[in-house]
Amino acid sequence: MVLRPFTAPGARLALKSKRAGALHHGARGESEVILDLSRLLSRSFHAAPTGIDRVEYVYARELLDRIPDRLAFAAVHPAGGYYGRLSNHAVRQFLAFTAAKWRNAGLSDASEGKAATIRHMFATRPRPVPRANGSRIYLQVSPHHLDDQSKVGAILRAEGAKFVTLVHDVIPLSHPEFARPQGAAEHLRRVRTIDRYATGIIGNSQATVDALAPHMKRGLDGRIIRVAHFGADAPDIFGASDEGVPDRPYFVYISTIEPRKNHLLLLNVWRRLVETLGDAAPVLVLIGRRGWENENVIDLLERGEALRGHVIEAGEVSDNRMQSLVARARAMLMPSFAEGFGMPVVEALSAGVPVICSDILAHREVGGEAPDYIDPLDGLGWMRAIGAYARDGSPERAAQQRRIAAWRPPTWRDYFDIVTDLIEEVTASVP
Repeated sequence: MVLRPFTAPGARLALKSKRAGALHHGARGESEVILDLSRLLSRSFHAAPTGIDRVEYVYARELLDRIPDRLAFAAVHPAGGYYGRLSNHAVRQFLAFTAAKWRNAGLSDASEGKAATIRHMFATRPRPVPRANGSRIYLQVSPHHLDDQSKVGAILRAEGAKFVTLVHDVIPLSHPEFARPQGAAEHLRRVRTIDRYATGIIGNSQATVDALAPHMKRGLDGRIIRVAHFGADAPDIFGASDEGVPDRPYFVYISTIEPRKNHLLLLNVWRRLVETLGDAAPVLVLIGRRGWENENVIDLLERGEALRGHVIEAGEVSDNRMQSLVARARAMLMPSFAEGFGMPVVEALSAGVPVICSDILAHREVGGEAPDYIDPLDGLGWMRAIGAYARDGSPERAAQQRRIAAWRPPTWRDYFDIVTDLIEEVTASVP
């Protein structure tokens, strides 16, 4: 059985109201918070998560811990495209299953994993929206169905809720050349939905909020806006295992292979390093799936004989393997042309792993003084930095490690302090 992903803009809504009995609200004046999990459910059959998947998961985890009596879950379900409420018990089970799957991606029996996923899909089938017993906040932290303005409007009317959304980036509008075909038009529809309905907006960086503003016809004034930097779970995430890591100095890059991520620069740098250093050249480990419009990069990976044995395309890996690879790398590389935030930068620095990244606003905002910044077009600069970090006893690497010691990592605790404050402010705002 294959569950059909939601794509149709006219998909149905399970909007029939019923009496909810006792809705579990907190003190009078507090809102019920409805967290939309459409993205996580739509990605259920994928073994490894994207950054947006991880963020939606963390929202569920943290809000369950902070406001369990006020939290409800909903989704546009991938099986049938209905919107409706989800069983909290089923969601808890689904979250535990998802976290375990990510930690050990590819290690379990594929057919057994598929059967388990189908069971969770059935358990999280959408249910009718209960009648409101107070104010509500509909919280969506992925772009899953934001391109369908009429659907979001129908959801908000059915819930009787104010809308709060998280904006990850506006790169398809600011850099349309890096988007999929039709990506800019699709993202503009998402922004139009936010423009029409959002009372509260969470930006993952000030750079994202600044980039969003010119595309909002109604502007940002009158809305409740907060910038909150994603936290990192590095002390719990990065383990001690060295299984499967390269046996000579290596660097990692975590990213989908797509044009804006600038893999082509790194592969050309590595070709030159191999020509110069031969077998003494460091290894580059690429973590992430193949994306779109990347023919030149794929040609180098598949037919570049000079890179064989020096560049490892690890693809989608389990969290355990990814964490082991990052923990022992000479540095995390991040040469991308544009980012909304740069989660790998924060997670690597939080684990004490040096970062060499492109000199762009989002990276500067979250990395502060810790990383080494290089222009994403400066190939020779990247080659010099990588060569320096590859050497044993590298003074450049040691200097960054001292800067990392003075760097204060963003935490999920601080992040959700900001989010919950915004929710309360939206609740108190004039309709």
